[in-house]
Amino acid sequence: MSLKLRFKNLFFQLLGFLPERSGNEIYHFVQEFLSKESLEFKVRSSHNSFRTFLEITQKKGISIENRHVAEIGSGWLPLMPYFFSFLSNAKSIETFDLHCHYQKKNIEQLNEVFSKEFEVKLNPDKNSKYALPSSIRYFPNSNILDHDLTDRNLIFSRFVLEHVRPEVIEAMHLKFKNELKAGSFIIHMISPGDHRAYVDKELSLQDFLKYSEHEWKKKHTRFDYHNRLRLPQYLNIFNKLNLEIIHVGYEVPDINSEYYRKFKNLNLHHDFKAYKDEELMAGAINIILKV
Repeated sequence: MSLKLRFKNLFFQLLGFLPERSGNEIYHFVQEFLSKESLEFKVRSSHNSFRTFLEITQKKGISIENRHVAEIGSGWLPLMPYFFSFLSNAKSIETFDLHCHYQKKNIEQLNEVFSKEFEVKLNPDKNSKYALPSSIRYFPNSNILDHDLTDRNLIFSRFVLEHVRPEVIEAMHLKFKNELKAGSFIIHMISPGDHRAYVDKELSLQDFLKYSEHEWKKKHTRFDYHNRLRLPQYLNIFNKLNLEIIHVGYEVPDINSEYYRKFKNLNLHHDFKAYKDEELMAGAINIILKV
């Protein structure tokens, strides 16, 4: 394990000993202070995701125009909501997050960059605490399970589901099934790899599959929780609830790649040995469900 990853793990563990509010505030400050990605980079990255979203939805004849969208996990900036609203003409977007990461000064910068980059007229709502346009509503410190979604007709998440506990994923989708009108869609973009490998380049993106559930619980905190669900496990949850799976897309590395070599050198825990290599390594997962 690299020194950088050791330090990150220790930092998160120390934060875990603090009262929740204090820990969250320090985490927020440090994450923002240490972020090396420019706003322009974040916009480009999200634009790539948006193009992928358009590609998979258009193939299924799904348009986001005039839809009422609920986003799971707002993150630090309303990037996908801006693309939905200004480039796809969604009617409204409500974005929910368990924490509060939006800051008015950051969104004011986003408004300027986004307007210039995509040549759109972006007027913030004068009554918005976060300088958001009127089509987007932010619900920080809020669990989507506690909100009425009967007027939504599209649910979306980007790189969020891998950080949600399996039982909560099931509870959310049971709620979606019960509250959304027939014909509504649920679209997830999932990054299921071991995120520690982004910090320590020597690690495989499946490194965490060598641990038992008990061992893994001791290796992460609420600040870096990852559920380790593999593609078949996500699909089992959706099938259990009788949600129609209309699209599943994912990437698998070439067997001659360094990525694959790292994976094959792992001593997988027996919890994962029943799965095929492709199922264990499936990355950049995109799933469309229909209610």
